[in-house]
Amino acid sequence: MTSVPAPKAPTTVAETGIAPTLLRDLLLKAIFRLNLTSVSDMSKACAVTPPVIEDLVQMCRDGRLIETLGMKGEAGSELRYQLTDTGRARALDALAQSEYAGAFPVSLDAFTAQSSAQSLRNSTITRDALEKASAHLILPKGLLENLGPAVNSGRSILLYGPPGNGKSVLSSAIRDALTDHVYIPRVLEVGGQMIAVFDPSVHRPITDPVSEHGLRRSDTFDQRYVKCRRPTVITGGELTIDMLDLGFNPMSRTYQAPLQLKATGGIFIVDDLGRQREAPQALMNRWIVPIEEQFDLLSLQSGQKFRVPFDTLVIFSTNFAPKKLFDGAALRRIYYKIRIDGPSRDDFIKIFLLVARQYKMKPDETTLAHLIRKLYPSVGAPFASFHAPFLIDQMASICAYEGIAPQMSVPLIERAWANLFVADEENTL
Repeated sequence: MTSVPAPKAPTTVAETGIAPTLLRDLLLKAIFRLNLTSVSDMSKACAVTPPVIEDLVQMCRDGRLIETLGMKGEAGSELRYQLTDTGRARALDALAQSEYAGAFPVSLDAFTAQSSAQSLRNSTITRDALEKASAHLILPKGLLENLGPAVNSGRSILLYGPPGNGKSVLSSAIRDALTDHVYIPRVLEVGGQMIAVFDPSVHRPITDPVSEHGLRRSDTFDQRYVKCRRPTVITGGELTIDMLDLGFNPMSRTYQAPLQLKATGGIFIVDDLGRQREAPQALMNRWIVPIEEQFDLLSLQSGQKFRVPFDTLVIFSTNFAPKKLFDGAALRRIYYKIRIDGPSRDDFIKIFLLVARQYKMKPDETTLAHLIRKLYPSVGAPFASFHAPFLIDQMASICAYEGIAPQMSVPLIERAWANLFVADEENTL
C-alpha cells in the first residue's frame, strides 16, 4: 500500500494560500457566531495552528476590530478578546456576503497538489485484497482476473449483464478493497467563495490512535483537511446532470461540491445506468472530458469557470445492452467493459447454501432438487444470483408467520417461488 503524504499544517497566514483579508473576515465571523474569546478556541474553530490565528488577531487589533479583555482564568492563562463595535459591524457585513463561518478553506492550488500526491492511480489493489473484499460473493471464474487490472488502471469501467447478479455488490467490494486513506478538504475557496467538500454521508473519517503521550498523529497535519478512507459515491436512477454541477444555496450564499468532486481520490458508481431521467448518452457526454483529461470544469454563479482535479474511478453498472445506451464513440472511451452473467448451476447451488447458512436455515436436498429440476424448467428462466436470497427470505418470512422454526420444504419453496415471477397473462378484471 502506497503511503499518502499528509498536508503540512501552515504556521503563517501566507502559508495558508488564502488572502489575509478573507481570513480576517472569516475569523471575525467565527468570533461573532461562536462567541470565541481565546486564541486556542479560535484555532480549534478555524482548524489552523495558533500562530496563524495570532497573526490575524494582530491584524484585527491594528484595524481596531477586536480589543483585549484581559487574561482568561488564572494567571498565566491566555488573553481574552472581543469584537469592537467596528469589528461587529465588519462581521455582520461579511455575514451578509456569505454566512459561512467555520474551518478556514483550502486553496484550489493546494487541493490540486494534494489530490496529485494521493492520486487513486498511486493506490494498487492486489489480488489478495480484492479476493478478501469479495469473499462473501460467489463469482464466475476469471472475473476478478479481469476486474483487478481494470481497477488499477484508474480508467472507467462498465459492468453489464442481466439483472440481479451482483454488479452493484461487486462495485462495493471494489470500494472495500481500497484500504488506504486520503485527505479531504473541509472547504475549498475559489474566487472568494466557499465550496463545502467534506460530506459525512460520503466520507468516512479515520481517527488515529492516541499515543502513550496522549497525542494523535492527526494533530500534526493540516486540520483544514479530514483524514478519510478513499471515498465512494453511489448514485442510481436519481442521478441528473444538475447533480454534477456546483450546488448554490442562495440563503447562505455558499456552494456545495458536486458528487464527482466529493469522490476525488475514490470511486464514483453510477448504478442502474439507463434508468435515469437523463439519456445515458447525455450523461456520458458530460463525463468525456473529465475521464480523458483528468480534470473537470465547474462554474460559480458569477460565471467564473475553474478547473478541479478529476481523480476518480467511474464505474457504470447496467442491465441494458451497452450498444443500446451509447454510441461507438462513447463506448470507445469506456476502457473496460466487463460482462457479468448469471451463475452456473453449480455456482447457484453454492450461493443457495451460503445464503441458507446466513439465515441459519438447514439445507434440504429434496427442496433444492425440486427447485432446480422442477421449478426452473417450468418457466425456462436462467439462474440469477438474487434468486437464492429472495427465495430463502420468503421461506423465512412464511415460517415466522406460521410460528415455526426457519426451515425449507417443497411446499414452502413453491409458495416463495410464486412471488418470484409474475405470470404473463392479461388482466381480465
